Amino acid sequence: MTGTPLHAPTVQIYRIYIKATPEAIWDAITRPEWTERYGYQSPATYDLRPGGRYQAFASEEMKAMGAPDVAVEGEVIESDPPRRLVQTWHPVWDAETAAEPVTRLTYEIEAGEAGVTKLTVTHDVTGASHVGAMVAGDLPNAGGGWSELLSDLKTLLETGKPLAG
Repeated sequence: MTGTPLHAPTVQIYRIYIKATPEAIWDAITRPEWTERYGYQSPATYDLRPGGRYQAFASEEMKAMGAPDVAVEGEVIESDPPRRLVQTWHPVWDAETAAEPVTRLTYEIEAGEAGVTKLTVTHDVTGASHVGAMVAGDLPNAGGGWSELLSDLKTLLETGKPLAG
C-alpha cells in the first residue's frame, strides 16, 4: 500500500517451539508437499545446494488477484539439513514488492528436550520497508506475516491440520 507509514524493524526475529523433530520441521519448510498445506497453501521448491534456486508459487487465490505463477523467488546461500537454511527472499507478486531489494531469510532449527524443537526465523528486510511491514503482519489485507505463517506451521505439525480449513 503506497502511502502507508511503514515502521517494521529491519531485522525481524521470530522464535517458536514445536513438538516435532528437527527433520519434520526441515521437511515442512523445504518440501512442496508440506508448504502447500500451511501459510498461503502454495508449494515452494528448493534446490538446496548453495546457489540453488528457491521458488514459492502463487496459489489459485493469489493468481486470481493478478499474481504471477512464481510469487517469491530466491537463492540458497547455506543449507545444513536439518539445522540451518539461509536464503535470499524476494517477493515478485506485484510491482511494489518486486521493486524492493532482495532480503535475507535464515531458518535455525534446534532440537530441545521432550521432543520440542526451537525454530528461529530471522528475516533481514533492510531497505525493503514494504516487504518488512508485510512480513511483520502490519499491512491491512496482507495476512498476518511470519507470526501467522509460523503458527500455522506449528499447528499443522502438532495436530495434522492447519489453523484454517
